[in-house]
Amino acid sequence: MLWIAVHLPLLSLESFASTLGAEQQGQPLALLADHRIATLDAKAAGAGIKPGHKRATALALAPTLVLGEADPLRDALELQAAGHAALAFTPSVALQEDGHGVLLEVQASLRYFGGLQRLLQRLKAALQPLGHALQVATAPTALGALLLARWQAGFEFGRHTTDLKALAQRLDGVPVWLLGPGREHWEALQGMGLHTLGDLRSLPRSGVARRFSPGLLQDLDRAYGLQPQPSAWISLPPVFDSRLELFARADTTEQVLYGAAVLLRRLVAWAQAQHARVGRFLLRMHHEPRHREGRSVAEQSTLEVALAEPSADAEHLQLLLRERLANAVLAAPTLELSLHCSQVVKGAPPNNELFPTPRSEREGFTRLIERLQARLGREQVQQLRLKSDHRPECSGVLAPMQPTPTESGCLGRSIAAADLRAHISRPVWLLPEPEPLPERQFKPLLDGQPLQLLSGPERIETGWWDGALAQRDYFIAAGPDGALVWIYRDRLPTALDDDDAGSGWYLQGRFG
Repeated sequence: MLWIAVHLPLLSLESFASTLGAEQQGQPLALLADHRIATLDAKAAGAGIKPGHKRATALALAPTLVLGEADPLRDALELQAAGHAALAFTPSVALQEDGHGVLLEVQASLRYFGGLQRLLQRLKAALQPLGHALQVATAPTALGALLLARWQAGFEFGRHTTDLKALAQRLDGVPVWLLGPGREHWEALQGMGLHTLGDLRSLPRSGVARRFSPGLLQDLDRAYGLQPQPSAWISLPPVFDSRLELFARADTTEQVLYGAAVLLRRLVAWAQAQHARVGRFLLRMHHEPRHREGRSVAEQSTLEVALAEPSADAEHLQLLLRERLANAVLAAPTLELSLHCSQVVKGAPPNNELFPTPRSEREGFTRLIERLQARLGREQVQQLRLKSDHRPECSGVLAPMQPTPTESGCLGRSIAAADLRAHISRPVWLLPEPEPLPERQFKPLLDGQPLQLLSGPERIETGWWDGALAQRDYFIAAGPDGALVWIYRDRLPTALDDDDAGSGWYLQGRFG
């Protein structure tokens, strides 16, 4: 077996930072637990703040310090998103919430991804959009890989090994407090001069078992591969639902968008874990209760974003959401955001292309339509669709633009090939109303010049069912300057018709 351990050393701070607005970015950060500093970033440490300081002491040292409460649930949601990203590489993924780690068993995946190094590169690229600092290690045992990933000094010796003997040599230098039971007995172990796992292994096992908890030897054996380590594999939920509590209330849509970007990154990780793309998602904005009292304001506002072409690009999803939010007005300040998605399209995404192709051009057109629909509304972006009617003024109808994945955003795909061939002899540009044409010696005139009939007649007799009967003979004609026009004449008289029937010429359209 081969395990990859991904340790997120700053997960608590990073999950807290994701709830902040743009105005708090760049300030020193720290988290409180039991009214004392539990975790802090480098800027806060540079100001002289240390773990264990009280709130007042920390603020005295750094007046611009941004303080938050440690929240295990918030950390768990961020760690879950990292686990979803890892599921794209193997179904055997386990979370180590107490150690802020993700474990992957990848022995069966190495050949598919082209070896360990290629797999590690792709794994880091998949985790990078989540914005976490990563420490990655590989080992034949799960706990051994996790210990190497968490060990800062492990960089000096290399964190990647596939051999149990080499693993044992590296683990001997790992501090004993990195083991869970080792932290419980750290003072006693330190008093006995036991600082590393190698020091602990040198003692008689019977004596260690009597002096310390059985879990210490059990974890030691699991790290060195002497005992198996049971793992609880995570599974992907069929529907995506994630929630984010904002650090400060959002009064503008720009503040909402900043928090929604975090949820969109989680959504993309969930979609990519099942090799799918997002087709539609819902953003819910949960409003502050005291601003709803005495007002007819709903508890939450919902914004729906539907994509013409399914996508797993977080930047593209955020761009569409920005367009929708630009036209939205917050009913009340927002305290929490939640994102819901149940509509995905499974399957491999389109291949990347070195040079532009018709497919990539259609994809660009589709994304343009998506942005227009997000900004103006779906009903405001329309396309001309053919209708089964031979009368030119009735053969096209405006309808909301609805490109589908099979259409790839191409407007012309809404017209069947057979219909296109049938209408190729008709001009694209039609007049709003047919324009009467004078005639001279039975020849129609345009701008005072006679037209030369080139082809026709094409007879149309239809519309008897709706009271708009059309009996026409259409011709393609050319003017003196060579411009082609489309004209018609009321149905030519027959021996049974009145002598005055069908004497008028009309201009219907022009060829471009």
